[in-house]
Amino acid sequence: MPARAKVGIGLRQPHYRELLETLPALGFLEVHSENFFAAGGAARAVLREAREHYDISLHGVGLSLGSAMGLDDWHLDRLAELVAEIEPVRVSDHASFARVPGLASGPAVHMNDLLPLAFTPAALDIMVANVQRVQERLKRPLLVENLSAYLSWADDSLAEPEFFNELARRSGCGLLLDVNNLVVNALNRQPDEVRARAEVGRWLEQIDPLTVGEIHLAGYCDTGDLVIDDHGSRVHAPAWAAYEYALHRLGARPTLLEWDTDVPDLSVLLDEAAQAWQRLEAL
Repeated sequence: MPARAKVGIGLRQPHYRELLETLPALGFLEVHSENFFAAGGAARAVLREAREHYDISLHGVGLSLGSAMGLDDWHLDRLAELVAEIEPVRVSDHASFARVPGLASGPAVHMNDLLPLAFTPAALDIMVANVQRVQERLKRPLLVENLSAYLSWADDSLAEPEFFNELARRSGCGLLLDVNNLVVNALNRQPDEVRARAEVGRWLEQIDPLTVGEIHLAGYCDTGDLVIDDHGSRVHAPAWAAYEYALHRLGARPTLLEWDTDVPDLSVLLDEAAQAWQRLEAL
C-alpha cells in the first residue's frame, strides 16, 4: 500500500470547504465521533460528503471505557448508529474514565475530561468488560488509545504496556498508539530528552506489535514546569523520533496528524502529513 494511503488528518470545521473542494491526497480523515451524533444537520451532511472521497476513522472521547459503573446506553446507541451509516475503517476511544455515580443515587455524572486509569487487575477487568460490550454492539473490534496522564495512582501494579497487551489479548481489541502521549508522559517524569527518549523506547519494546492498529502524532506545549498534550502545534522533534522508532519496531501503520487547538491553515496539516509520508516511504 502506498505511504500516502496510510496517512490522514483530522477533519476540522475550518477546513471543510477547502478540503472537499481540493481533495488533497490523503489516506483517510478522522473525526471526533461525538461531534456527529445528531442524525441530521449540516455536520452529518459534511461527513457523508467526505465519506464519498475518503475512508473515515471515528475517534471518540466519551465512551468512558474505564468506568466502574459501566457504559452510557445513550452514548453507545448514538455511536452504533453513526458507525452503521458511515462504515468507518476504524473506531477508537481512550483508556480513561469520565463517568461516575451521582450524589444521593442521582443520575451519573460525566466529567468533560479523560481521567487516567489505575493500572491494576481490577481496572483491567472493568476495561475488558466495557470494551467487549462496545465491540459486541458495534460488531467490530475497537482501538483503545493510551493516554497522556498528569498523575498516577498509588496502587498501580501493572506496567502500562502490560496492561494494554492483556486488554488486547482478553478482549480482542487493538491499540491506538499515541506516540505524542508517550513523549509527553516521559518528559513530565524526567525532563532530560535523552532519558525520556530511552523511556519511550522501552515502552515501545514491550508492546505487542500485532495489537497496534493506528498511530497518532500531534504537537505539545512545554510550559517549563509541565508538558501539556494540547494538539496545538507542529509535531516536536522528540515525537518524530518516537514515531520513527515505532515504525522500526512495528512496521508501517495508518498514521493520523492531530491538530485540535489553534487550528492552522490546511496547508500546514498537509505539510505535517507529508513528513509522516516521508518516514513511511523510508521503511
